[in-house]
Amino acid sequence: MKTAQDFLDKANAVVPRIGFDDAVAKHKSGNTLFVDVRDSGDIARTGTIEGAKRIPRGMIEFVADPNTPFHDPALTPDADIVLICGKGGQAALSGKTLHDMGFKHLANAGGFPDWKEKGGPSEAG
Repeated sequence: MKTAQDFLDKANAVVPRIGFDDAVAKHKSGNTLFVDVRDSGDIARTGTIEGAKRIPRGMIEFVADPNTPFHDPALTPDADIVLICGKGGQAALSGKTLHDMGFKHLANAGGFPDWKEKGGPSEAG
């Protein structure tokens, strides 16, 4: 039987975790798509990264797939994408899913509470 940690280990092996300073630099560049994969209730309570797409983990495959009515054209296989969640686990797993779908430039910024505490650009939920 596989455990949650088994899935996280595989996700972390293909989706690098980046530090706060690197994530903020990517945000400032304006060339990176930030995606918050938490559910809408969490985002409403805490806010999110300024300008981030809000795509719950359970919808990531549908929003990334151009063959579904839920597709967001900003999600392209060549886009530079940084994912964030509550602590980093859901971001890693969502990144692994995107990786398996052919997305090439993915990173995990960890958890939004850390981002907000350190003064990263944020907006209300």
